[in-house]
Amino acid sequence: MTLDVRPCDGGVRLSVHVQPRAARTEIAGEHGGALKIRLAAPPVDGAANDALVAFLAEQFGVPRRAVRVVSGHASRRKVVELTGVDAAAVRRAAEAP
Repeated sequence: MTLDVRPCDGGVRLSVHVQPRAARTEIAGEHGGALKIRLAAPPVDGAANDALVAFLAEQFGVPRRAVRVVSGHASRRKVVELTGVDAAAVRRAAEAP
């Protein structure tokens, strides 16, 4: 399956599959059309969502305010909007070792 990345106003919207309480925070490729991200943060009091926003902002070189969890706040499967990022950059990140 290919990564589900859709263009939106000034950026992209993508599905993310989050694995909380991992040994380290990293992009782990693709999982069912979503970008799989392992997060060291636990899924408690929004800590995993905060860690996800911070990690994606750092990975794509955008400010934290340019990363927004659109849906799935309490789920492993989330939809995230990245402003100032293109689909090609997301696909490259998913393919990187």
